Amino acid sequence: MPLLVRLLVLALSAGGVVLAVVYIFTLVPLLDFTYYFLLMFCYLPVAFLLLPAWSGESRVTWASYAPAIAIAALTLLMAYHSRSLVFGTWVPAREWWQIAIAVGIFVLVLDAARRSGGYVFLFIVTALALYPVYAYYMPGIFWGPPATWQRTVAFDVFSGDAMLGVVTRVVGETIIGFLFLAALMVATGAADFFLKLALAMMGTARGGPAKVSVLASGFFGSLSGSIFGNVVSTGSVTIPSMKRAGFPGHYAGALEACASTGGMLMPPVMGAVAFIMADFTNTEYRVIVLAAIIPSLLYYFGLYCHVDGFAARKGLQGIPRENLPKVHETLKEGWPFLVVLGFLVWGLVVMRWERLTPFYASALLIVLTALSPRLRGRLTKVSEILFQITKLLSQTWALLLPTSFILGGLMATGVAPVIASSLVRMGGDAILPVLAVGIGVCIIFGMLGMIVAAYLMLALTLAPALEQIAGLNTLAIHLFIAYYASLAAITPPVALAAFLASRISESDPIKTSMHAARLGVVLYFVPIFFLFEPALILQGSWYLTVIWTALNVLAVILIAAASEGILYKVGRLGHWARLPLFAAGLLIGFPEWISTLVGLIAAAAIIALSMKFGPKTSPIPQPAVGE
Repeated sequence: MPLLVRLLVLALSAGGVVLAVVYIFTLVPLLDFTYYFLLMFCYLPVAFLLLPAWSGESRVTWASYAPAIAIAALTLLMAYHSRSLVFGTWVPAREWWQIAIAVGIFVLVLDAARRSGGYVFLFIVTALALYPVYAYYMPGIFWGPPATWQRTVAFDVFSGDAMLGVVTRVVGETIIGFLFLAALMVATGAADFFLKLALAMMGTARGGPAKVSVLASGFFGSLSGSIFGNVVSTGSVTIPSMKRAGFPGHYAGALEACASTGGMLMPPVMGAVAFIMADFTNTEYRVIVLAAIIPSLLYYFGLYCHVDGFAARKGLQGIPRENLPKVHETLKEGWPFLVVLGFLVWGLVVMRWERLTPFYASALLIVLTALSPRLRGRLTKVSEILFQITKLLSQTWALLLPTSFILGGLMATGVAPVIASSLVRMGGDAILPVLAVGIGVCIIFGMLGMIVAAYLMLALTLAPALEQIAGLNTLAIHLFIAYYASLAAITPPVALAAFLASRISESDPIKTSMHAARLGVVLYFVPIFFLFEPALILQGSWYLTVIWTALNVLAVILIAAASEGILYKVGRLGHWARLPLFAAGLLIGFPEWISTLVGLIAAAAIIALSMKFGPKTSPIPQPAVGE
């Protein structure tokens, strides 16, 4: 971009920061819709300047300038008319110019969807956004009353149940503060610090580089809340390190994809779905943060067990201590980041500041960074900080704003409650068919990168059905949906996180995704476990939480051992023992006492037989680092 355009982008970014602070801290009274459109004016045009119009557009051309100027003009115009929108009736649109504005915004947001998510994303969003137009011709439960395209587009753009509803509210009022904090952390070097800290803590362990990947991705992912950003940022360092240590390329790529996927589920910052869930279920965000602690720790513990088993089986050593950063020096250099992370958790969980917390944390980070001689110079890079903010916000708008059209299409026709009631009738007294439908939809949409869209659709249809059929815990249902939607990032045949990691690891994408599904196997079952036992998400008695957490830790150890073919203190497992041990682990983890008891007895018998009749192998020699 030319210098003048870059300066304009940075000015809009700074204006957006000021606007958000003014609105969220109510320094100046602003109508919600006025604020939303002004925020779009600041960041949405940048999406067209950062995301190319086609694959060959290597520099910004008029194909990107034109829509950027158009969306800036339309959102600014709507900010001017926002009072009329709040107190008047724009659905259906009564004036030709209102229809023109609606069509313009609708088309430009869809173009942003195409640039950010591809043509499949564009097709699905368009089809569901315009669903009321052809719903009259749909059969059975999918039928809806007839509607004109003008009314449908106006509803999608102007309604509080569509573009100006839950998605925009969550981005503009909650996510934005966390994105500010994430941008500030990235610009001041938090990613490098967490990677060095993971190296200092785990580098010398057996299979150290892979364990570093798990720890670093968990650290950084808990702040970024982005699967794909996590793969690129930490994977560009950890994947080559794993390969040098002796891990195959497909294993290194698969592990990084799994570790990065877990970052979206790891408190305190869990990505857009968690914030939308809090708004959708009218639940305090701190409750969701606390609920996700045990499942996310079980998942990362499973990855750790897989890595340790693989390293033991292959005889892989860690990195010599002299080649690693020292813990105390690393902490001395980056202690402000840990203090800010602790403050963020304290503000969310204890003080319950909710959307104000990341702004306080950002201010604290600026102060602490100014006090640290090694980090002080990074604060002078104001342009880099502003660019990181506009990059994160513009791409977030481009991905999430189109999903609000999906809500509009389903809400305008009223088919969502009809589908929910039909699922209830289909399930009857059996919950498994309904769960199977939900899991299928989650994985299909998640494979296309439409994690938020999958959650929104199923929160409207599947969640009410599960509540009616089995009376399951509401938060457990919504977390279940969110976990399975995220899980699609490592599920073949279209595992986007694994495919992205395979580019860095220079491995076969399909092979990488197959290994990612194996390494992340815990994530396929933990959501089912806490769906039937809410104590695992701190929604039950404390003693049940302790009991089932301990049993699930044992289950994870056995599942990972069966997957890798080696068990601590037992050694290599025979082929005959691996599948039964895997099944025993699942039975132990499933929250039902009879199945758990059967699993414990079966696991004990398999381990005893393995110790007596298992493969007799000599100790694996420890190769020198680099062999």
